[in-house]
Amino acid sequence: MAARRLSSLLSRSLHLPSASASLGRSHGVARHINRFSTAAAVEELITPPVQVNHTKLLINGQFVDSASGKTFPTLDPRTGEVIANVAEGDLEDVNCAVAAARKAFDEGPWPKMSAYVSLIALSLVCLLISLYLYYVFCFDAAQFVKYEFLEERSRIMLKFADLVEKHNDEIAALETWDNGKPYLQAAQAEVPSFVRLFRYYAGWADKIHGLTIPADGPHHVQTLHEPIGVAGQIIPWNFPLLMMAWKVGPALACGNTIVLKTAEQTPLTALYVANLFHEAGLPPGVLNIVSGFGPTAGAALASHMDVDKLAFTGSTETGQTVLQLAAKSNLKPVTLELGGKSPFIICEDADVDHAVELAHFALFFNQGQCCCAGSRTYVHERVYDEFVEKAKARAMRRVVGDPFKKGVEQGPQIDSEQFKKILRYIREGRDSSATLECGGDRIGSKGYFIQPTVFSNVKEDMSIAQDEIFGPVQCVFKFKDIGEVIKRANNTRYGLAAGVFTKNIDTANTLTRGLRAGTVWINCYDIFDAGIPFGGYKMSGMGREKGIYSLNNYLQVKAVVTPLKNPAWI
Repeated sequence: MAARRLSSLLSRSLHLPSASASLGRSHGVARHINRFSTAAAVEELITPPVQVNHTKLLINGQFVDSASGKTFPTLDPRTGEVIANVAEGDLEDVNCAVAAARKAFDEGPWPKMSAYVSLIALSLVCLLISLYLYYVFCFDAAQFVKYEFLEERSRIMLKFADLVEKHNDEIAALETWDNGKPYLQAAQAEVPSFVRLFRYYAGWADKIHGLTIPADGPHHVQTLHEPIGVAGQIIPWNFPLLMMAWKVGPALACGNTIVLKTAEQTPLTALYVANLFHEAGLPPGVLNIVSGFGPTAGAALASHMDVDKLAFTGSTETGQTVLQLAAKSNLKPVTLELGGKSPFIICEDADVDHAVELAHFALFFNQGQCCCAGSRTYVHERVYDEFVEKAKARAMRRVVGDPFKKGVEQGPQIDSEQFKKILRYIREGRDSSATLECGGDRIGSKGYFIQPTVFSNVKEDMSIAQDEIFGPVQCVFKFKDIGEVIKRANNTRYGLAAGVFTKNIDTANTLTRGLRAGTVWINCYDIFDAGIPFGGYKMSGMGREKGIYSLNNYLQVKAVVTPLKNPAWI
């Protein structure tokens, strides 16, 4: 359901009217929403309808200042101005968070909770035990009941999902403010998908079990699937909420405790929803959040000797560093979801208008800041010229502006660093033999807005064809036949995703099996559901997130062998 809602919402948003609709208070002189080609500054901005209430670290159930007392600013990408100053965690704070998570795992109730118990049955058991202890032993059973019969894991996770759903609009506004993504995308797609993911994993909590295995000789053999322990998790800035859900959901369902490091660009929504987690009854120390920078807090978490498992989403280069730190410390297992340079292949039988729209969405969604963006658009030579003209026209119709305004399809890039990186790649594309069809510059003089950009006649040896730009830059290639395009599409160090657009099922099957990518979308793109696994081949990472496959990341398998004496059967 969440996946269908995400897909339909975003495809509808491509055709929204450009009339502004306020979500909060406006300031400045009123102007229309600008198309990307407008040279004037971005229109007057809406004041986000949400307050920032949580800026401290979350350690052992308490919001606390960093040990050093240092803070860092998180910025509004629409203006580059400070939203709030957030506590800056480093080694000492990571040590405290890991210690809290370790104690919660070793001594706390979370791993020992029943995965699912009927609330009526739970209440009756608690009442009976309380009465028995009081009347027989004159013992106040309140503390016993409190610690021994806490609500089960799945019920807490479901209650948390309900609370997030209740606060949908505030959370979406905070995500848009801190990240720059369109409010409609956050409110009607990403927050509901976050809720769906936690409900999905709450449903898995009571379905995790081992096997009974036949063995040679008189032995009973079983496997136990046990929580792995303290999980360190490092999430990126492009989808702060969803990446949190992808990692925290399965880890909690399996009974683990967590230390989560947020991206320094987008720390606010994780802290907001963490407060709701404790309102839902999550015991202290089960989820700890440290805001800070990669070289300090991130490195401390990756190399910590008391972290049992590490999960990271981010760039391939940083992923290599994370893997080295994990190996040099305690050889903790690592899950990596890294970069991509995904091909989107449009075959000769394509409906060009439909293909243009889907290829546009595959690349420009989320300001192009998507690891699986269809950033290499391969178009069959028979439809190439028509496609390029229509892709250019579609990019020039794209509405760029304040992401809080209705009708805006593209907000600002995340920060100055990413903004400059994208513009550098555009300059390199211009300097090569590629043809700049449209775009190629910033919008306005304030904030990090970039024109939707289309290059045609792109060759594989160009930097814009090889590197992950992570921005609104579409690169269009020409191909002749299926065998050729498979080789060219696979000629990359990445292998995260791919798209295929064709009416021919045989062509689709040939491409699906020939492309070396973790996900292949046929006549669609960016379809995400809680049950669909996601991860990459080659340097796009290792392991899978979401679905049943992600549970394996947070479980240990223990074999238990017991002799059988005089068994009736073996």
